[in-house]
Amino acid sequence: MTWTELVTASAPTKGDDPAVSDVRTGEVLSYAAFVRRVTRAAAGLRHHGLRTGDHVLVDVPLGAALPVAVHAVAWAGGVTVLGNTGKARMMITQRLLDPSAVQVEQIFSFQREPGTRPFGDLLTAGAVEFGPLAGPAVAFDGGRVFDHLQLAGDLRRLATRLLIDKDDVVVSAVSEPFRGLRVIDLAMMAGAHVVVAHDPSFVGCRVLAKERRATVVVAPYELARRLLGDPLLRVVDERAIVSSLGL
Repeated sequence: MTWTELVTASAPTKGDDPAVSDVRTGEVLSYAAFVRRVTRAAAGLRHHGLRTGDHVLVDVPLGAALPVAVHAVAWAGGVTVLGNTGKARMMITQRLLDPSAVQVEQIFSFQREPGTRPFGDLLTAGAVEFGPLAGPAVAFDGGRVFDHLQLAGDLRRLATRLLIDKDDVVVSAVSEPFRGLRVIDLAMMAGAHVVVAHDPSFVGCRVLAKERRATVVVAPYELARRLLGDPLLRVVDERAIVSSLGL
């Protein structure tokens, strides 16, 4: 299985069960809706000229929209660059703040902005049934590139160590986009429900975990250390999510 196939592997059995909940926006994205958006947005990107290997800037905050944008690019054969500056074929953004900072042919935005197309325009060109089997998938400004096989293999290794189950509710208190994306990937691969928090305090994280009946929390080291005393939670230091990738 490729990277995106691993992440969506639970969708046929999970269907309308929640996959990602975004505390900031209140959006709850089901497994079925996630697959629909990814495959349709991938078709839209190809329809608008994305070719295999083209770079796409993705500047979307952690939440339900980020994994949709990144996996749509991957499923279309493109390479995601997380950020809001640089040169690329296209850009997907939440809200374009500085148009002069990017050199792109087309910009798709989740919010209406002058000079951009609505992200919804990408969802009207059918669906891509089969994504790429290999090739680059995520690039960083420093030149580091991860391909589909690396990302998929790392997810499998993480799954054997962290043992997230389909019945788990995972609170992600991670703020860095790539680490947060890996938490979502790992949870969805297992068929779990991931709740994306946004820079929560210790008290806020405890309250959120209680409200959502969370069983797992992934958090920065200091927050994770303080949460370790809760007998009802498995606590994971966010560094464990990317340590095997050397990040």
